[in-house]
Amino acid sequence: MTDQKTREIPAAVTLTKAAEARVAELMSKAPEGAIGVKLSTPRRGCSGLAYSVDYVSEEVKFDEKIATPGGTFYIDGASVLYLVGSTMDWVEDDFTAGFVFENPNAKGACGCGESFMV
Repeated sequence: MTDQKTREIPAAVTLTKAAEARVAELMSKAPEGAIGVKLSTPRRGCSGLAYSVDYVSEEVKFDEKIATPGGTFYIDGASVLYLVGSTMDWVEDDFTAGFVFENPNAKGACGCGESFMV
């Protein structure tokens, strides 16, 4: 037998502390049967792809799984290529609250910020 070294592969998306706290908050009031929160990039909007964060009730074979202090965060396997190197943050101000993405793969976005293209 040969000695093999295992290298830790960085997650496709980095969650800020605020995003991790929001995942924990979501999981604290998750519907029965939810095992985590999942990020995907469905086709939507003027630019083609949008960010979608939803509860997930079962693991899917090719989804990426990230353990956070507040619960498991999944990334849709078909979306990983569009998200590699991204940072996900949770931002709140007096008028809005939501996840914000810094995505180095996005080549443009629509004017309303609903969607992006790669």
